[in-house]
This record gives sequence, C-alpha cells and structure tokens, in this order.
Amino acid sequence: MFGGFNSIKIIERLYRFSLNFRKLQKKYKIILCVPNTLIHFFSKKYKSKHIFLGGQNCHYSQKNGPFTGSVSASMIKEAGAKYIILGHSDNRAEGDTPKIIKEKIYSSLNQNLNVIFCIGETFKQKKEKQTFSVLKKQILDSVDKNKKFNKIIFAYEPVWSIGSGNIPKIYELKKIFNFIKKEIKKNFRLKKFPTVLYGGSVSEKNIGVFSPISEIDGFLIGGASLSSKKFIDIIKNYYT
Repeated sequence: MFGGFNSIKIIERLYRFSLNFRKLQKKYKIILCVPNTLIHFFSKKYKSKHIFLGGQNCHYSQKNGPFTGSVSASMIKEAGAKYIILGHSDNRAEGDTPKIIKEKIYSSLNQNLNVIFCIGETFKQKKEKQTFSVLKKQILDSVDKNKKFNKIIFAYEPVWSIGSGNIPKIYELKKIFNFIKKEIKKNFRLKKFPTVLYGGSVSEKNIGVFSPISEIDGFLIGGASLSSKKFIDIIKNYYT
C-alpha cells in the first residue's frame, strides 16, 4: 500500500535505466505490481518492452456482485495490468484460504493475466522442519491442473524473512528451489520446470548472495522497490 500519481517518477527512472542496461534488453523484464488506483494511469503513460504492470490482489468472484470495495481480475485486466500477485502472506494473514486463492487464480487466468503465486513457511513451521510439506500443500491446495500453467510464476517468500533483514542460507535455498521445481513438474506433469522467484528481505546490499543460485529465476522485491535508486542498484549489483 504505497504510492500516488507522483510515483510515476519511479517508473520514469526505471524506464530510462532499462533503455541503457543491455541485459534487460534481451530476456529479462521488470514487473511493477502497483496499487489498483495507479494501474490505468501508469499503463497510459508508459509503453515498454521491458517494464510491465500488474496488480497486487483481486477478489475471487469472476462476476460483478455485492462485494463493496472489492476489485475483480477483469477490472484489473481492463485497467491495463498484465500480471497479478496472489497468495501473498499479507493477504493470507487477512483471511485468504487455499480455497479462496484457488478461485482467485482461476479467475485471473480466465482473464489471461499472468499470476505470480506466493508460497512460504512461517518461522515456527521452519523451526519444526515443515518447510517442504507446507510448500507442497500450499501449491496442491491452490493450483489446478489446467492448460494455462505457463501463465503461473511461483514466488517463494518465507514469511519469517519478509521485512526482517534475514534471508535463508544458500544451501537451504538450493534445496528448497529444487524441491519446488521438481514437485511442480512431477505433480502437474509439465515438460519443463516452472519459473520460480525468490522474495524476502532482498536488498541492494545482499543481492549478490543470490548470484550463485542458478535455480532462482528472478526476484519479488518488497520494500526496496519503493526507491528507484535501491531498485536499480539491486539489478546492477546482481549482474556485476
């Protein structure tokens, strides 16, 4: 929950940076998932091959209805979004159950939105060595075997890491990412491994730690994305 129309300055700086940063001009992209109030405004201001817009959440209903204050996947799509974050720990804490998340994913895919689906364990679950079982259950309880699996990006966000400044060890991340990719490929009979991002206290200072972990396909940036300088420094530091 951040930003107003003046936040366009963040996109302006990112846009200028993306034009000159060669690595972004090939296969990489920046996805900015902004508050619903800014999606249409930003989408009209900028058209870029490297920067895409997304929403942060949606209501589970596919149709209009008596859901005062809620926004559907179709509304977010019509506003100009290409992506949407679902299953974030913030929303799970506010009451999003696996069943609700499943309906949100279904509704979003029906609107041809690309889903960034968040999964992650709490500190208690980690301490009790339940990480793998928790992640598997979150995936199987909320994702259907559907034909649009190529539209789902998974994001591993350990709840205990978000905003804490603490990140998992390299060997832990390698094991967890291998587990997530193999489980998804096996359970959904995919021909290739899914795209899996890492999120949780990623900053311009620690981004280099993740470089040796080839299993990580990208990053879901939280607080550091509120500053264009920190966000750009994350990208620079990852590739240098």
